Parts: sequence; C-alpha cells; structure tokens
Amino acid sequence: MAEILPGILLALACFAFIFWPERNPFVQADKTRVDSLRERKDAIYENLRDLNFEYLAGKYPEQDYAEQRSILEDEAAAVIAEMEALEARGVRRAR
Repeated sequence: MAEILPGILLALACFAFIFWPERNPFVQADKTRVDSLRERKDAIYENLRDLNFEYLAGKYPEQDYAEQRSILEDEAAAVIAEMEALEARGVRRAR
C-alpha cells in the first residue's frame, strides 16, 4: 500500500494540473459596437478580394461582378461611416 499511495497522489496532482480551470471559460470579453463593425468591415474586404479573384478567374460575368462589387462597396461605406460616427462620439475599442 505504501508503494501505491505516491503513485495515486502523483496521478491526482497531474489530473488537477491538467484540468484545473484557470478562469471561467464561458465569460467572453465584452465587445463594443465598434469592434463588431470592425470585424464586419474585415469580412466585407475579404469578400471583395474573393470576388475580384473569382472575376479574374473567369467565374463571374462582368455585369454580375459589377453588381456584387457595388453592393459590397456600399455596405463597406455604411459600416465605415457608422464606425466613424461612433468613434467621434467617444466609443472606443474595448481592448
């Protein structure tokens, strides 16, 4: 029994070390509206890059490309305008 006890204690210590929660994993950092808009702007820019690549690859006719590009550019302009308005009122990033 004396030989098994240190092994059990070591196993329990390893288990506790590995699985002990550092913090509550369900708590997320609060995002401000500006952070959400910044993420949306990044997604729109990525969509514009993808659209341009696919157009150059010949997957989109010119008319569809122009329509989609216009829609994405209008959406990006609206997001940027809202970000600037919020930043002008003093809403900053949470980080």
